[in-house]
Amino acid sequence: MENPRELPNSADALVGAFPSWLAGDVRSVLAVVPDAEYAPVGSFRVDVGGETVTIPSRIYHAEPDAAVMRSLTGTQQVILRCLYSRHCDGRVRQRHLEQAVRLDEAWGVPFVVQLAGEYVVEILETIGRGLPALGVPDSVQRGLYGEFIVRNPAFFARMERRMVSYWSCYYRWKYPEFGMYPGSSLAAAFRAAASERAGVSWPRHTPAPLVNTGGQTT
Repeated sequence: MENPRELPNSADALVGAFPSWLAGDVRSVLAVVPDAEYAPVGSFRVDVGGETVTIPSRIYHAEPDAAVMRSLTGTQQVILRCLYSRHCDGRVRQRHLEQAVRLDEAWGVPFVVQLAGEYVVEILETIGRGLPALGVPDSVQRGLYGEFIVRNPAFFARMERRMVSYWSCYYRWKYPEFGMYPGSSLAAAFRAAASERAGVSWPRHTPAPLVNTGGQTT
């Protein structure tokens, strides 16, 4: 019988970031995660397969040793990766995202989509590389992301608006048009997945591509 050490006060909040049927695995992960100096900050709620989960905006746990991570089951390792994709350090988020984005499970999708609306452009590039089947019609990957967006239209619209805001604030000097920004093609692929799932064209909340008419851009 398991005898995990006492979990920090934030444990229940982190367990709630995943569907209830994963609670045992999440608690096993939290039993080996170092205690955090600060409780999780902020949260967002989404529907995953008909169940509402509440995911923290930021966590402040140090990373466990590699040997400890290897002692977890495959599912538990991915849970840990998803949790650390919410870490306060962007480099830590990106490192764990590189593994989490490869998961073809509905409960991993919100962690990826949320990061698409954040400010680190390298993370957007990591997501694009990690979702090679997102643009493939009828693929498992496209179906998972399409289903999630259809279930969470307001969340996705907010993500797109945040993406545009970060582009305009931090990256417009490098990408003068939104269509040049790495997030643009990613958002378009997400919308295409939602359109396929919903059977109708999914609304966009990003700038439309500029149209070139006879040498003039409009």
